[in-house]
Amino acid sequence: MQDNANAASFFVDRHLAEGRADKIAFREAGGGRSLTYGALAEAAGRFASALGRAGIGREERVAMLVLDQIEFPQIFWGCLKAGVVPVPLNTLLAASVYDVILRDSRAAALVVSRELWDTVAPVLAGAPHLRRVVVIDDTAPGGAVTLGDFVADAPQSETLPVSGDEIAFWLYSSGSTGQPKGVRHVHSSLRATADTYGAAVLGIAEDDVIYSAAKLFFAYGLGNGMTFPMAVGATAVLFNGRPTPDMTLNILRDERPTLFGGVPTLYAATLALLDKSGRPDAPLRMCISAGEALPEEIGNRWRAIWGVDILDGVGSTEMLHIFLSNRPGDVVYGTSGHAVPGYDLRLVDEDGADVGPGEIGELLVRGASAADGYWNQRGKSRATFEGEWTRTGDKYEKRDDGRLVYCGRTDDMFKVSGIWVSPFEVEQALIAHPKVLEAAVVSRRDSDGLEKPMAFIVPRDPASAPTGDEVKDFVKDRIGKWKYPRWIDVVDELPKTATGKIQRFKLREDA
Repeated sequence: MQDNANAASFFVDRHLAEGRADKIAFREAGGGRSLTYGALAEAAGRFASALGRAGIGREERVAMLVLDQIEFPQIFWGCLKAGVVPVPLNTLLAASVYDVILRDSRAAALVVSRELWDTVAPVLAGAPHLRRVVVIDDTAPGGAVTLGDFVADAPQSETLPVSGDEIAFWLYSSGSTGQPKGVRHVHSSLRATADTYGAAVLGIAEDDVIYSAAKLFFAYGLGNGMTFPMAVGATAVLFNGRPTPDMTLNILRDERPTLFGGVPTLYAATLALLDKSGRPDAPLRMCISAGEALPEEIGNRWRAIWGVDILDGVGSTEMLHIFLSNRPGDVVYGTSGHAVPGYDLRLVDEDGADVGPGEIGELLVRGASAADGYWNQRGKSRATFEGEWTRTGDKYEKRDDGRLVYCGRTDDMFKVSGIWVSPFEVEQALIAHPKVLEAAVVSRRDSDGLEKPMAFIVPRDPASAPTGDEVKDFVKDRIGKWKYPRWIDVVDELPKTATGKIQRFKLREDA
């Protein structure tokens, strides 16, 4: 096979040459369809050819509003084979946001799961660059074509030779504090994350079965649920619904994955269900978490029940996957661990100088998977991507042993009596309370105009929520009298992005 820097050459074509054509690459949870590596290569090749036949050429964008189903990898890799740029979209957004993204990306085509058609349909007529709409279904609404008809009679297409530095795909950032930004990634970044976190930390092998609750449109889920298993010829389980705690336990029981990727809020909610239902039989060898820092209490409780650790890691859309993590056999809950092999990290103060142990600084990262920049946002690109270094916007403290401890987003941190307060530290203390399921901490000004912590808590049992004084005393005893929340607001749920991140900026508006 000719050497080709096109990521599809490594992740798709290579498996045919190595004899995995009949190996299951993806299967849908609940007895759904499956897709072999051979069938994936054939389907991706036909989709690539169909794109050319439809006049959609190299470097044009194809928006993917596609659920976690076996068509997702066929479309994604088909685009890469043709040199076309797939843009996987968050499947949980409002029509107005899709309108912004379709206009911003200048997508020439949209591929949409039938279940999502009604959401996006109202804005399609106003998308000025959209020439084709493909629906994943047996029938298509007016003005669209089914995926089956789109690829009908399309011949196989060769994988287009490209440079490893050529743009391969875009991901739009979650937009938790504003409109989403198009993050452009190159072909070589996919292999870089598989060779670093996937191989050096997870040690993924061909006999692994992987289930990622984080969806494929999310950078974290794209690695967990597609590129990492495809790098070694493993099998991924896809689930196109909402990853509720009960459904998560059903999938762990029925699909029997060896690796599970979730987010802290899902782990917390699943633990609450396990307290009532008991643990299902599942051959898990490792679990991973990202999206937000994992509270120490959650990690310890999960390990006590399952006998396996959750590897808490830190990644970003801009870096494509995890670059800072705990590792197998070297897990310290309450910390984010060390740099993933292949990445370099720095903590810097407001003047850009490195900070020492015991000090708090913003985290900068350097590695091969860094994005090429934001689409049409030069100012934000220059502020985030500083030469080889990428600013994360996260504050960390470095311990004497070199481990990093998460303190909060740069815009979430605040000072009490002139000393930095980490909202995450206070949240960990709150979650340790037996009656608290989730918590978020923001700053609020008191009657003197001074900033103090305010907590929003979700009780485990709404009928027996803890009192404010009970929670305050609990936090004082755990982390100190000056860090405790002065105000406690009991809520039914916390505002979150579609990827599970708490939207603290909304809570600040209510503080």
